[in-house]
Amino acid sequence: MSKIAVLGAGAWGTALAMHISNRHQVSLWARNSGHVSGMRKSRANPLYLGDFKFHDNLQVEDDLGLAIQGADLILSVVPTAGFRNILKNIKALKSTLPIVWAHKGLEPQTAKLPHEVALEELGDPKISGQHWGALSGPSFAAELVRGLPTAVTLAANDAAFALQASHLIHGGNLRVYNSTDVVGVSVGGAVKNVMAIAAGISDGMGFGNNARAAMITRGLAEITRFGMALGAKSETFMGLAGAGDLVLTCTGQYSRNREVGLQLASGKALQDVLKGLGHVAEGVNTAREVIRRADSLGVDMPITYEVNQALTHGKSAKDAVMDLLGRAQKADGV
Repeated sequence: MSKIAVLGAGAWGTALAMHISNRHQVSLWARNSGHVSGMRKSRANPLYLGDFKFHDNLQVEDDLGLAIQGADLILSVVPTAGFRNILKNIKALKSTLPIVWAHKGLEPQTAKLPHEVALEELGDPKISGQHWGALSGPSFAAELVRGLPTAVTLAANDAAFALQASHLIHGGNLRVYNSTDVVGVSVGGAVKNVMAIAAGISDGMGFGNNARAAMITRGLAEITRFGMALGAKSETFMGLAGAGDLVLTCTGQYSRNREVGLQLASGKALQDVLKGLGHVAEGVNTAREVIRRADSLGVDMPITYEVNQALTHGKSAKDAVMDLLGRAQKADGV
């Protein structure tokens, strides 16, 4: 039996920890000692995941050193904004354990994807020997924890490590495919959140199923253009971490990013929407950072642009959609 250290006790981190604990020892770390104390007492995470009880193999820690001690793999599920700091803290503990992250987004201010942050903080695995990778795909915590079938992709530059790490997480109702396209998996997981906000706006405006399907399809074209400009493989965007995650996030009832779009369409201010959400909606910060990055790469991303206008520049949801509809005609598939 292996030990996995899961860092971050939000809904997705807790669901993954609970799933993995069916076959392995798991240490679930959270920064807030009060949150940890509550989980220890209830043997559940009512703050984020209801009353689902923890397996005996799952222990909760607020001490990072204790959490990763004796682990075979670190699974980081902290918000993207805190990822760099977590890597710095792991390095300070002299740990060279392999790390897989399962959060999705771009780092605020730098517009860097998680794999770029990992490269800066941990170095090239071929040189350092410390492997790292990304776990992403169409996955709602509320369904995984209920035992419903879920499939995701684990990507690492080293194919052998991708396979080894996927074996540790794969099993039961969770199927884990492996890939070597870390860039594509990271981009798909990040940018689909922006498209989900757009889909939520479209649905909230009452534009119907035709419009949502168009939004998803054109959104996938944007994600693919952006990813390939960064060195991703186009086929990745046809898989779980691309089209799969995009469709789920744009249509699923548990999608926080889609909910942001729905509420913006109803006329609510972004600040009020986020206050009532209670969870992180990564797409809000990601839209701004993607546009900044896309501009530097010369990549056209009209949906992302309009979402960012609505989120950070006060543009009304209706005006954003109407400006998208008023764009010049172009060939499909580009």
